[in-house]
Amino acid sequence: MSRASKKGPYIDPRLLKKIEGLKPGERTVIKTWSRSSEISPEMIGFTFGVHNGKDFISVLVTEEMVGHRLGEFSLTRKFVKHGGKIQKELEAKAKAAESTAAKK
Repeated sequence: MSRASKKGPYIDPRLLKKIEGLKPGERTVIKTWSRSSEISPEMIGFTFGVHNGKDFISVLVTEEMVGHRLGEFSLTRKFVKHGGKIQKELEAKAKAAESTAAKK
C-alpha cells in the first residue's frame, strides 16, 4: 500500500542530514538501512549503500530514480535459474554445438 499523498513522501531525516554534508559527485558511499525512503531530487548524484539484509548494495542515484524507493534497487533475494537437471543437459548440448560451430 502506498503512502497517503497528504502526508508527502517519506525520506529518513538522518539520510537528509548525511547528504547535506557532502557535495554531489563525491564517491563516498552513504550507508543506510532505510529501504523505505523515497528518492528525492536532492539525492541525485550520490551513491548509497542500501542494506539488503546481508550486505550493502551500491546504488548510484540518477534522475530516472526520483520518486522510487531505495529498496527497489537493492534486491533481497537471489534468483536461481529455473529448470534443474533437464535444463542443464539442454544447455550442455547447446554449448557443445556452439563450440563445434566455432571450430569450423
